[in-house]
Amino acid sequence: MSEQPPGGGPRSLGASLLDDVLAETLDPAYVQAAQARAAATDSAPRRRWKGRVLVALTMVVAGLLAAVTYDLAAARVQGRQEIREALVADIRAESEVSDELAAELEELGAEVTVARDELLASSTTGQRALDALARAEEAAAAVPVTGPGLLVTLANAAPNADDDPVGGGTEADPRGRVRDGDLQQVVNALWAAGAEAISINGQRLGPTSAIRFAGEAVLVDFRPVTNPYEVRAIGAPDTLSGAFLASPEVRALALVSESFGLRFDFSRKDELTLPAATTPELRSAQPVTDEDPVLPSDPAPGD
Repeated sequence: MSEQPPGGGPRSLGASLLDDVLAETLDPAYVQAAQARAAATDSAPRRRWKGRVLVALTMVVAGLLAAVTYDLAAARVQGRQEIREALVADIRAESEVSDELAAELEELGAEVTVARDELLASSTTGQRALDALARAEEAAAAVPVTGPGLLVTLANAAPNADDDPVGGGTEADPRGRVRDGDLQQVVNALWAAGAEAISINGQRLGPTSAIRFAGEAVLVDFRPVTNPYEVRAIGAPDTLSGAFLASPEVRALALVSESFGLRFDFSRKDELTLPAATTPELRSAQPVTDEDPVLPSDPAPGD
């Protein structure tokens, strides 16, 4: 059936098409495109807001990670420093105990020496033995000595805080640390220059003394010595200093110290006092009998 117009008469097909064209002035595809464009325009600020929120959250997370990393690095450096300081404190405490025992042993040894000398000096044979024993003790560095000489100082290079900008640590360059070989070169050069007695930080060197490196500690006769290292040598200061500076080992050490910042200097001293070295432990002995040969006496002047 055809539609009836409001006036009651029938409408033609052309009129119906004209009404559709007037009612729908845009193509449906254009309408959909316009609607999509409008929706996109409305959602653009929302997307920009979400993007800004994501960027802010990313920056916050990155900042937190950086802060945590920095704290961990600083804590690790601080932990290493605390452990090192604790170990150094333990070494110093044990060294103090050892020094006290060594002082007590020295006192007892002095009492024994006095009693021995009194007994040996009561006879001619005993006096000869006493003189030979004195020469042997001097050669073995078993008695304290005093006299002029040289004071040589070696010290580690100063740490640089810029080496660890994250943790703020003060780790020193390993090449700027005094090692056992450096002290050995100094001691050997002093012996070769004519030194009569040598000590390192109060530790007297004898015929069997050893200078070794254990971890980060230098050991002299298995006893730790710490930075700075003071090497005292008794001898004629002028002759000793000239021969010491002419040594090729000393020149090489001076070049190394200049390259890596080690402290290396020396000075002449009018009087130095060196303690006695630790004497080897006596493991076996036998009494002197009449059949034993008489110990030789000191040579007469001019012999």
